[in-house]
Amino acid sequence: MEITVTSVPVDDQQKAIEFYTNILGFEKKTDEPVGEASWLTVVGPNSLDGVELLLEPTENPAVVEELEAYRDALVTNGIPWTMFGCEDVEAEYERLSEQGVEFTQEPMTVGGATMAVFDDTCGNLIQIAQQ
Repeated sequence: MEITVTSVPVDDQQKAIEFYTNILGFEKKTDEPVGEASWLTVVGPNSLDGVELLLEPTENPAVVEELEAYRDALVTNGIPWTMFGCEDVEAEYERLSEQGVEFTQEPMTVGGATMAVFDDTCGNLIQIAQQ
């Protein structure tokens, strides 16, 4: 078995696709309408056939309250929803900061890993890390 798709909940798919492509540098892979939303995925620019990140809308009435409470708890406690790898956290921190990305944790090294955490503007904290 392999992971082919993972997801991050977003409160606005259009805002999310703009942030994840124009700011973070991911490539849009799939955009298929599903009701009022889309099956909207992005991939890393160097892994077009790699794991897809689904920008999953949070409007599902079956889970919206529970999901909002969970995301709020993560953000309140400074816990990232997910982690993205990069070759140079310091360089990414500088690049993203210059584009106005708000970091909740500046780069720090723990053990053999350097990491930082930013707000994705869609309700989540995301960690970047290099090992």
